[in-house]
Amino acid sequence: MRMAKPLALALLQRKASLVGAFFMAAICAMPAQAFCPLPVKPQQVAVRQVLDGDTVRLSDGRSVRLIGINAPELGRKGRPSEPYAEAARQRLQALIKASDGRVGLVRGAEAKDKYGRTLAHIYGRNGDNLEAVLLSEGLGLHVAIAPNVRLAGCQDAAEQAARSARLGLWRQSPVQRESALRQSGFAVLSGTVRRIERNRGGVWLDLGERVVMQVPARLQRHFPARFFDNLKGRQVEVRGWVIDRSRKGVIKPGQRRWLLPLTDPSMLKRASG
Repeated sequence: MRMAKPLALALLQRKASLVGAFFMAAICAMPAQAFCPLPVKPQQVAVRQVLDGDTVRLSDGRSVRLIGINAPELGRKGRPSEPYAEAARQRLQALIKASDGRVGLVRGAEAKDKYGRTLAHIYGRNGDNLEAVLLSEGLGLHVAIAPNVRLAGCQDAAEQAARSARLGLWRQSPVQRESALRQSGFAVLSGTVRRIERNRGGVWLDLGERVVMQVPARLQRHFPARFFDNLKGRQVEVRGWVIDRSRKGVIKPGQRRWLLPLTDPSMLKRASG
């Protein structure tokens, strides 16, 4: 899915194809690190096509959106591919090919998304969770959407491995200050929580001067009772799909233009120190 990208990350698009080719050769030579071991016996399915770094089509016609990862988007309709989009697709193809075109499928607690795609984790023949493999190599960003958060902890650990080693997308950090946000889409933002308000719509947290985060009322049960304690004034890092409220009409006085729904507690982290 298309990401809201800082200017520096956008500049990488000019050399995405060269970086992708080099990166694919490099990661294939890296020793594997296991994350998210197989929790249950999965359904064995055949993959017909890898559409991108987070979506595959099965031989029975189903489209499967992988849980826990948001991969860079391939170019379409005249738009260029995002950095590492082709590398992510090729890596997923290679992982599935190494399993003879068959993967283990574990469906999420919420089985389908709004587009009708099956939501699931997939596993290679050796039991590796393929989303975690991609995350550990910096070929996607971790995302957790309740109730499909069974592997959120280990997938986050996989991303942290790539972040520490500055692999893939983390070679030049995708984290941007909330004040630098210029477009909607998936984003990783940093900023200070200025205000917290509760109403029938959920919990609202102002991030800096331009962004408001929302925990919708229907998702509040997934957040610990004391999760919001002492957040005001704290520096945080948050991620999710940013919505441009100005597209729906005039923004009311005092209302922030950018809305970022929080889909799981792991999508907001307090800065250390």
